[in-house]
Amino acid sequence: MRNKHAGTAVAALLAADGLAHLYWATGATWPAADERALSLAVLGLETSFGPRTVLPLAAVLLTAATSVLAHTRGRGGRATRAVTAAVAAGLTVRGLAGLGWAAGLLPSPPDSPFRLLNLALYTPLCLAAAWAAARTAARRNSHQTTFPGVRASTPQSSASAATRVRP
Repeated sequence: MRNKHAGTAVAALLAADGLAHLYWATGATWPAADERALSLAVLGLETSFGPRTVLPLAAVLLTAATSVLAHTRGRGGRATRAVTAAVAAGLTVRGLAGLGWAAGLLPSPPDSPFRLLNLALYTPLCLAAAWAAARTAARRNSHQTTFPGVRASTPQSSASAATRVRP
């Protein structure tokens, strides 16, 4: 059950991030005053937050959210499990990069809001979500419903069942 909650939380985080990217594709810059401030807060450098940049990211994030949620719900088989594992790997890389920025191993402007946001929000969220996605990916999809206190049994072929019945 915990893996289900973890997967749902990861899917919600990815969906929220995807929706933020869709919002920014409209030209809006909340919570920043302008595109430059948004870029410095989110990435620590100046770059475009125009539709050509953020719409593909929104599509990837929303697809990933859908796949993780599907895997959490026992749907999609190997495909959703692979996407969930890829999400775990990507979040791990981002989390480790965040540690690199925090330790000063990777360059980031010391006066940008990115430094504080990376330490307080981005890196901890990425590492926690990476752990949750990895736990979720480790869970095999199962279309069998189990209930607390009830052990799932494996179906037997009619041939094996017939060999146990003795007249």
